[in-house]
Amino acid sequence: MQLPPIRIGIVGSGRAGMIHARNFSRLVAGARVVAISDPIAEARHAAIQELGEVAGYGEYQALLEDRNVDAILIAAPTALHREIAVSAAREGKHIFCEKPMAMNPEECDAMIEATNKAGVVLQIGFMRRFDAGFRAAYERVQAGEIGEVVLVKSCTHGPTYPKPWMFDLAQSNGPLAEVCSHDIDTVRWFTGSEFAEVYAIAGNYRTPEARESHPDFYDQVLLSARFANGSQGCITGAQGVQYAYDSRVEIIGTHGLISIGGLNAGTTFICTRDKELRRPAVVSWTGLYRDAYLAEDVEFIAAIREGRQACVTGRDGRAAVAVVNAGNRSIIERKIVPLN
Repeated sequence: MQLPPIRIGIVGSGRAGMIHARNFSRLVAGARVVAISDPIAEARHAAIQELGEVAGYGEYQALLEDRNVDAILIAAPTALHREIAVSAAREGKHIFCEKPMAMNPEECDAMIEATNKAGVVLQIGFMRRFDAGFRAAYERVQAGEIGEVVLVKSCTHGPTYPKPWMFDLAQSNGPLAEVCSHDIDTVRWFTGSEFAEVYAIAGNYRTPEARESHPDFYDQVLLSARFANGSQGCITGAQGVQYAYDSRVEIIGTHGLISIGGLNAGTTFICTRDKELRRPAVVSWTGLYRDAYLAEDVEFIAAIREGRQACVTGRDGRAAVAVVNAGNRSIIERKIVPLN
């Protein structure tokens, strides 16, 4: 007997929201997109036109009240995540929340409590855990191939300039949240431990239009960390670098090294008559992690079907948010900040 599809509502039709929407509507067995909400009419209508027969809402509250929706994908601004998730849980809807999970640990706690009380799935969008290269590296670490993990270095440098709404750290939590949430989760995942203390420095090097109105905004950040088990971490994040989408990880063990990622897009290169070698660079995260996004969407539907917890939980999302807050505090206070 074939089960009816899990009916998905998409909250937010930006790049991330539409990646998930396309997956759920075309590629994930047992799922169907039935509704989408976005306050921007042009974006909402474009999404409806692409997805086909889906209900469209200007406000997410109306989508949450739609009885045809079983689960939602939250790809709205971070400051709205707690409110949307708690309301969705009260309506009995399963929740896939894109990173960052929320603005602070207290908001994360409210989301976790609400979903636990309602008995619904809460999954956080750390798609790198589903990437084939990251999975292979994790399995080799777990197998002890490089000994005990000593240091994990992770970088995300994006070519896109920050959007004006990101300038206000009270609304965005800055690049540590918008750019480095994945790096924070990656380092925590590979060390197998919790952050014990962080020290971060940052600056605005590429965004002069923000300097006067938002002097605390930064487009480049470096965060170093010590973990509860003694491991070390190093994270760098940047916006507007222009050269490529740069996502790389190094895991250094007591007797080995594992490296993930690079700047090259594929294996093709060109040798020209002026004796230059040229290779295409990775342009965007949307292509680099396409399969990982699909895999995490498949996991979300599986967790709902099987009545179990998702493999990336609210606890994982909360841990990253706590580091973001501690890192931003370290930048301002210019000191090491401990985490509980």
